[in-house]
Amino acid sequence: MAKNMTDKKPMSSPMGPKERALCDRAASECLANGIRLASRAAGQMYDDALRPSGLRGTQFSVLAALFKMGPSTVTDLGERLVLDRTTLSRNLRPLERRGLVPSAPGRDRRTRFVQLTDLGRETLARALPLWVRVQDELTAALGESRDRRLREDLAATVGAAQKR
Repeated sequence: MAKNMTDKKPMSSPMGPKERALCDRAASECLANGIRLASRAAGQMYDDALRPSGLRGTQFSVLAALFKMGPSTVTDLGERLVLDRTTLSRNLRPLERRGLVPSAPGRDRRTRFVQLTDLGRETLARALPLWVRVQDELTAALGESRDRRLREDLAATVGAAQKR
């Protein structure tokens, strides 16, 4: 049986003052962590708002991208959404099961095509007013100027990370 954590002797740490300072900096200044925190908080807000449509925020984004792109390969859709093929496939499965986004093989087995069905477009249309409401709410909370700067900064962050 495991002992209570308070019963354990403190472990000796190979970290000196320099490493502790870097750890403190990583905990408070990490851009990736800050982006993840903001993403989770905003994602929960959008998920709550979109719930009546039966969509999660990530699913809404997939449908909106497909509407804009038209029939596309999974690879092209993944590039637009900055998602690897495995993650995108996992996100597409529930949409396929609901009949919103069918997929079909391409000329070779490595290529798959996806597109919105009529039901997918109807579902997206029902979700749009919910999205507008939450988008406007978050924009109002941030202020229009900060909202615009944030979207510009996030786009620049994606570009900088992809150039790496």
